[in-house]
Amino acid sequence: MKQSSTFRISVLVFGFAFLYIPILSLIVYSFNKSRLVTVWGGFSTQWYGRLFENRQILDAAWLSVKIAATNATGAVILGTLAGLALARFGKFRGRTLLSGMTTAPLVMPEVITGLSLLMLFVVLDSALKQAFGWSLERGFSTITIAHITLTLAYVTIIVQARLSTLDDSLEEAAMDLGARPAKIFFVITLPIIAPALVSGWLLAFTISLDDLVITSFVSGPGASTLPMVIFSKVRMGVSPDINALATIIVLLVTLGVIAAGIFLARQEKRRQRDMQMAAAAK
Repeated sequence: MKQSSTFRISVLVFGFAFLYIPILSLIVYSFNKSRLVTVWGGFSTQWYGRLFENRQILDAAWLSVKIAATNATGAVILGTLAGLALARFGKFRGRTLLSGMTTAPLVMPEVITGLSLLMLFVVLDSALKQAFGWSLERGFSTITIAHITLTLAYVTIIVQARLSTLDDSLEEAAMDLGARPAKIFFVITLPIIAPALVSGWLLAFTISLDDLVITSFVSGPGASTLPMVIFSKVRMGVSPDINALATIIVLLVTLGVIAAGIFLARQEKRRQRDMQMAAAAK
């Protein structure tokens, strides 16, 4: 029994070390004075200053944040509607098709998804030019649509899973008291599934911010996202300012995870308190 416990602890330590030692080394070398990222030349914060003077990286980072936020919001709205339909409306005509279409991006290779979306945008551009004389330029809008197509599946599964475990008696009691379906959704259902919506939004935001393959297919001139800029720079050799950028991203992600954890914990405590009050009222 003792040997089994030691083995489990060893595997756990090795797994965490494998995941986090490269990140810690990246953070340490972001304060390296030397231009060579593998040679320690002393402590310095000069690369952070040069990072904030690099307009290419700053513009790419701002574009990526705008795309990720827009994508996450759109994916949560559409994913909530799809999850609500799959979890609440039972068997209906087209349910299997809807379920398959919403979950297909989960198993579809990103290369295939990106190529198919590129062909779609090319066809739409040609049709719009012939019909209205408009041109569909590839950039912010096409990248956002492509990312929503990818992240919609994740949000749908999260919301559907949360709704499937929701106690129907709360909504039924509200209906018995004369509440309309829209009011029931916004007053009862929506606050209960709020943690799932926050989780879906954060997941969609992270996937969009990190995506490179699909973005490379549907982006156009002057619409380079942060992963595309980093990938182009890394191909020519890692520079210390990239380490500084990665350190800032790790810090922001850590703060976001902590804030989300605090929010979800408060929501869970509030839900348990409401359930206890409801049980006491009976």
